[in-house]
Amino acid sequence: MPTRQQKEQMVAEVKGKMQNAQVVILSNYRGITVDKITALREKMRKAGCEMKVAKNTLTKIAANELGIDGLDPYLQGPTILTFGNEDPVAAAKILNDFSKEVKKGLEIKVGVLEGKVVSTEEIKALADLPSREVLLAKVLGGMQAPMYGFAGVLSANLRNLVYVLEAIRKQKEETAS
Repeated sequence: MPTRQQKEQMVAEVKGKMQNAQVVILSNYRGITVDKITALREKMRKAGCEMKVAKNTLTKIAANELGIDGLDPYLQGPTILTFGNEDPVAAAKILNDFSKEVKKGLEIKVGVLEGKVVSTEEIKALADLPSREVLLAKVLGGMQAPMYGFAGVLSANLRNLVYVLEAIRKQKEETAS
């Protein structure tokens, strides 16, 4: 049994992780093999996310200290906390895909996004968003399109000028001969 000081350290650790994460997702993980959980943790680590199993009472204390209300009903049974530190979509996407893959065993309970409790449906909607890289590529493409169009218009005008000058040159050659 952990001492009071150890529990306080655990609460401080969970509180720090919750504070620094862009998204925190609480999931039920009954009936999943150690190998599958290890593989899930590895995927999370590669995506800049982290998973932690913490006692529900300690998680409740950490959430209350951060002013996050509404988690108490979801802190029942075995709970795994997933912290999306760099990209909130990545954590939701990996968990959602994993829950579809194992079919039974992993159930997303609730999430905390920017300090507010969000439902399972909202987490799944977050998982359906394109990744950060895809969104950045779309924005960049949208910014480049007008520039390419402008360059095309300028080159077309120059091309037309060359055609006109060539026609004038031919006309002068014909009149000179």
